[in-house]
Amino acid sequence: MKFKKTYRFAFYSALLLSLLTLVLMLILHFFIAHKLSLTFIIIFEFLLFVFSLIIIQYRVERFIYKRVQKIYKDVSILDIEDLDKNTITSNMETLSKNVKRFAENKRLEIENLKGREDYRREFLGNISHELKTPLFTVQSYLLTLLEGAIDDKDVRIKYLERANNGVERLNHIVKDLDMISKLEIGDLNLKYKRFNILNLIENVFELLEIEAKKRTISLSFNKVYESPISVNADKDRIQQVLINLIANSIYYGKSGGTTFVSVKLYESNKIIISIIDDGNGIETEKIPRLFERFYRVDKSRSRNQGGTGLGLSIVKHIIEAHNQEVFVESKLGKGSTFSFTLENIG
Repeated sequence: MKFKKTYRFAFYSALLLSLLTLVLMLILHFFIAHKLSLTFIIIFEFLLFVFSLIIIQYRVERFIYKRVQKIYKDVSILDIEDLDKNTITSNMETLSKNVKRFAENKRLEIENLKGREDYRREFLGNISHELKTPLFTVQSYLLTLLEGAIDDKDVRIKYLERANNGVERLNHIVKDLDMISKLEIGDLNLKYKRFNILNLIENVFELLEIEAKKRTISLSFNKVYESPISVNADKDRIQQVLINLIANSIYYGKSGGTTFVSVKLYESNKIIISIIDDGNGIETEKIPRLFERFYRVDKSRSRNQGGTGLGLSIVKHIIEAHNQEVFVESKLGKGSTFSFTLENIG
């Protein structure tokens, strides 16, 4: 909102000055034998009032402007080039509103920075832990071999295999971090092409069949799809999304349960793919953090499964790189549904 200029302070100051001068002139008028005419006094007082009003208003505006300009420079509320003299200096109410608004913006900015700092500390702690665990494992096995266990063939092979598993885990973490970094800076060039999403889902079922059998979880579609459903996306990246989501449904699903995948129309030019498990579900307050790096709902179990804690973060980045959306629905004790959209081309 724009406020009109207020001259109240200058008006009353000029009026008081004029009245004081009038009193002095009337006293002089009587003391010097009425030599000053009343017409002269009235004209003089009127001119004094007008000039006082102009001078006081101008000086007050300059005074306020200079001090506000200094405050803006000192506290960096905003770019000094954005300082509008006419808006800021002519009305103190406007000035007060502007300063309050800028102060509120700064408060929100500070809170945001504090949140980022907390996230940075947590992230560094998580990545330190994730790297430390496999490094310690590899180091302990190698030290054991160097201390004499290498002479025992069976122990040597077993420990080298375990050390290799630790190196593989490190490799997975580094690869996942590298992918997220590329996705965040837009350096991962997506190769769009047309493909049948149903065939891709079936391929992922086959890739994860062994893992699913270990927990006696069946992988299937929610219904029989008689016609192919074509999408336009980066096939390799979408396969990675499906692997991460379906693997999670296996790891967190109920032993002896089922993971269903449904594909249906979302909008006129979009489809939505949903991965539905019948596991323990996720607490409502934890859902907003699911896509954070290294965040785990069940930390001990996820580490035992060998996950890096980066899978869902990668999923989110890949889907958003396609300018699509990802959703989560979950109820504690009733399972979870992870969904994402893709461009539908028939």
